[in-house]
Amino acid sequence: MIRKAIIPAAGLGTRLLPTTKEMPKEMLPVFDKGANGQGCVKPLLQVVFEQLYNFGLREFCFVVGRGKRAIEDHFTQDYGFVGMLRSHGRNDLADGLESFYRKLDGSAIVWINQPEPLGFGDAVLRAGPFVGNEEFIVNAGDTSVLSEGSDHIRRLAAAYEGYSCDAALLVQEVEDPRKYGVVQAEAVADGVLKVKAIEEKPDRPRSNLAVIPIYAFHPTIFKALEVSSTGKGGERQLTDGIQTMIDWGLKVYAVKRKEGETSLDIGGAETYWRALQETYRTIVT
Repeated sequence: MIRKAIIPAAGLGTRLLPTTKEMPKEMLPVFDKGANGQGCVKPLLQVVFEQLYNFGLREFCFVVGRGKRAIEDHFTQDYGFVGMLRSHGRNDLADGLESFYRKLDGSAIVWINQPEPLGFGDAVLRAGPFVGNEEFIVNAGDTSVLSEGSDHIRRLAAAYEGYSCDAALLVQEVEDPRKYGVVQAEAVADGVLKVKAIEEKPDRPRSNLAVIPIYAFHPTIFKALEVSSTGKGGERQLTDGIQTMIDWGLKVYAVKRKEGETSLDIGGAETYWRALQETYRTIVT
């Protein structure tokens, strides 16, 4: 049973400057249904946390970078502010915050600092002491999938456990896979594939199956990351660690995003605009 999650949120957000000069990109707002079912706006990072919490996880490690204090502040309970909202008759807003704070009360949260932008794989590797010898989920802080009841996480965990694999990841078909991590894989069941190879932002993609950065891992990934050489952009890439696992003969599987589910990526202006459109659609339909 997977109990822990690593949420890397240390990226510089350079594609969203100047907004992200002081505001972490993971704190950019999207639309969501609040605790009372009414539409509200909340940071995507909170959406990611709540999806993992609703799936059943209670131990979280946020990997943050320099200038990310706003994240820690947001994930610190402030019941005095809730009381102030209620005293002004804003119970709708107070209910949403109190629901979030109760989830925080029921969670163990660890903060790890990544002082330099050394890559997604480096951020995960730094969380090794938090994970120990347990299996865990990684969910990038700027990425989510809109699915009924966090079903994408359930399917990911089910594939990881059902196929007794060492790593499982989410994938989707895209028109231009050169901007993503790309897998070469063969289908083994409806929506499940066995991964033969994975490469970060290839010039000549082997398929149109792009990685959505949400994963389930055996702790062997830490050993793989330690021995993997520096990859694209001079950074330690998580995809390179996964390829090392494949080279070692370990089992890596992929789960396809379902039709009707929507992936959210707020890493760039164009994808953030789409995320706003998609999430707004969920509160008006």
